[in-house]
Amino acid sequence: MIPYLGPHTPFPPVATASAEMGGLLAVGGGLSATRLLDAYRRGVFPWGTVEGHPLWYSPDPRMVMFPEEFRLSRSLRRLLRGGPLRVSFDGDFRGVIAGCAATPRPGQDGTWINAEMMAAYVHLHELGWAHSVETWEDGKLVGGLYGLAIGRMFYGESMFSRRDNASKFAFAHLIRHLRAHDFGMIDCQMHTPHLASLGAREIPRADFLTRLAELTGSGSAGRWSADHPASGE
Repeated sequence: MIPYLGPHTPFPPVATASAEMGGLLAVGGGLSATRLLDAYRRGVFPWGTVEGHPLWYSPDPRMVMFPEEFRLSRSLRRLLRGGPLRVSFDGDFRGVIAGCAATPRPGQDGTWINAEMMAAYVHLHELGWAHSVETWEDGKLVGGLYGLAIGRMFYGESMFSRRDNASKFAFAHLIRHLRAHDFGMIDCQMHTPHLASLGAREIPRADFLTRLAELTGSGSAGRWSADHPASGE
């Protein structure tokens, strides 16, 4: 039986997550900043709600990407060298999460990024834990992604595109930023063909948790800024 969490109930051990239910670990507990940060440090993340209560997951295996394994296609490499797209960091977090919420996903009826989820992550952004990477074209937001950074660990949450390669453009700049700041791993949560095409792969949850403990041991919150020119050169 999947346990229900009260406001102060700790998470159960991740080994108790239901493999038959995609790694579902618990229900409830709210979406306070304290709860969310504790979850991510434990290798747990929220994905959807039932009757307003968050669903918490810790799948095994875990989809991750190591920044040095990112696959840069020829077409994306050309786009990074010059073109109409520009990038920013933490420039429009609300716009990015709204864009992710409005993007239809194959096999999903609606979006798991509801108003409560959006408010929770906007709050984490205001605290300096959640970050966005925006792709712009002619002054308009055409794609991007958002996630959390704890120590040298980045937790990817969602991405969206309103034109070809817009989310990949943002992701390539994210990889450059993470490598420049010695990040060791990106949590991609669950397998998708899109993430696999970029170089992500599955590892056992036990290995993920070991690496997680090493990478989240230091670091502090704070706003990001681009440390390289917006065009990618």
